[in-house]
Amino acid sequence: MTARQLLDFLSQHPAIVGGLVLLPPVLAFLVPFLHGAGKGREAPWKYVYSFLVYAAAVPGMGATVVTAYRMFFTRESLLDADLLVSFGPILSMVLTLILIARVVSFDALPGFDRLAGLMTLIGVTFGILLAIHKTFIGILFGGSIFLLVGIGAFLFALLKWGSALLFRKSSDPRPERPRFS
Repeated sequence: MTARQLLDFLSQHPAIVGGLVLLPPVLAFLVPFLHGAGKGREAPWKYVYSFLVYAAAVPGMGATVVTAYRMFFTRESLLDADLLVSFGPILSMVLTLILIARVVSFDALPGFDRLAGLMTLIGVTFGILLAIHKTFIGILFGGSIFLLVGIGAFLFALLKWGSALLFRKSSDPRPERPRFS
């Protein structure tokens, strides 16, 4: 199944997409009523919030990348795009994160720092790829999109290694340099 076929499938089944888009923010709104005030940082609830953050952020990041790709790389008109599939997960992510931030600090949620790092790396990599794509370099990009994807993967790996070096604590071991054998 290609990404285009997945998007077409989701466009044909709006009830599934609508349910998946509405579920995280609705649960993020209702969960605080199940525990007392200030209890969101405690053991069972912080894992529920962490799950809700991941359930909203992963599809939201995917939809953001696909929508931005369609806008900037393929130059498709967003007027022809399915609003629920293209923008629903993004709005769900934003609303879920806002609702959870009102109840509990993201620092208390397990794994949020890694998710935030992943979001940052994806955004930086996409920005670099967009800059490369908009800057015409005929020798390198006259061939195929696969070369652009390969360079994007290389830049993502390089940014990941560089950010691990930059943001590590002094007590953490130094990450190994990438090897090209």
